[in-house]
Amino acid sequence: MTSKFIAKAIYSITLSAIIGATSSAALADPGHGKATRIGAPGKVSEAARTIEITMHDNYYEPENISVKEGETVRFIIKNAGEFVHEFNIATADMHKAHGPEMMMMVEQGVLLADKIDRDAAKKMQASMGHGMHDDPNSVLLEPGKSGEMIWRFPERADLEFACNVPGHYESGMVGQVKLSR
Repeated sequence: MTSKFIAKAIYSITLSAIIGATSSAALADPGHGKATRIGAPGKVSEAARTIEITMHDNYYEPENISVKEGETVRFIIKNAGEFVHEFNIATADMHKAHGPEMMMMVEQGVLLADKIDRDAAKKMQASMGHGMHDDPNSVLLEPGKSGEMIWRFPERADLEFACNVPGHYESGMVGQVKLSR
């Protein structure tokens, strides 16, 4: 038995426990808020610098980031883990509200431990009006994949970056965005 198989088995058991514990709350809040109080999508021509983010199984590298108020940053994000992970910039409350949507994606078979089932996402979109995320403050990646996000930070906010795949935030996959003048 390989360590990857054991890790997937543990992930599946944990995920099943979380689904059972929270499935009634899954439809409570859509969690897609306006991006204005947390910043806004930026343009690559406005990016003052690039920050590389590596997502591991359940932590980020770097663990925290520092940006200037109003700064536009280009993020290059890589999933170096064995599971699907998300890089999402939001407030702690927004992450909490986003969790039920991610749980719904798991329940509908869109999010698997190491894969995003895009056909299941299309079915979910057709039946429920909600499928794959396409939010400018978030990148969802399968293992081994990379993505990019350009974000203009606000003047003031208490922000985090986190993975809202069920169980990941709770296990510590969250970092602070430190804003300075």
